[in-house]
Amino acid sequence: MQGINRDTEAGIFSFIGSARGSWKVQSMTTVTGRSLEYVSAIDVRAGELNLIEKSSAAWVITAALSHARYTTRKEKVELADSSLQTGNPDFDFAAMIPIKKSAEWWEMTQDERRRIFEEDSRHIRNGLAYAGIIARRLYHSKDRGEDFDFVTWFEFTSSHANAFDTLCELLRSSEEWKYVLREIDIRLVRDN
Repeated sequence: MQGINRDTEAGIFSFIGSARGSWKVQSMTTVTGRSLEYVSAIDVRAGELNLIEKSSAAWVITAALSHARYTTRKEKVELADSSLQTGNPDFDFAAMIPIKKSAEWWEMTQDERRRIFEEDSRHIRNGLAYAGIIARRLYHSKDRGEDFDFVTWFEFTSSHANAFDTLCELLRSSEEWKYVLREIDIRLVRDN
């Protein structure tokens, strides 16, 4: 799969780390927590892999598209109106960032998490500032029993790589990131 098209609003996706894939790994940085085995490529496929396919990969993270969480109606409309779609062949760079949050985060109520997520950390507001140049998609894996709670996927052109770094710095310096136990930042380039 060359990219992840946001037209698919439901479904399971497999993120496959191995020697082959449509995205070549430029770097894998463990931001916090336990690392993942280094791979040279990542492929993304709709659906779950069978046992034979899984056995040929260094690792596989399975995650699902889901409804927007922590957003107000106004924010949801604003995100839909201003966000780019992933899967654009002009996007030659991508980042896959699997994240796991602490038990303390998940023990909070929805409104407590929302307060930290947006009122304190400005996660949505910061993301909207870059929505016109960086496409993004969030996949949920916590309820699937995976080692990560989320897989975040971003696509952009090489000319916006510095802007993506700035966005990551903003998010990682926020109150919300005090609850992140594990994060791997995997930078990718499209394999044509």
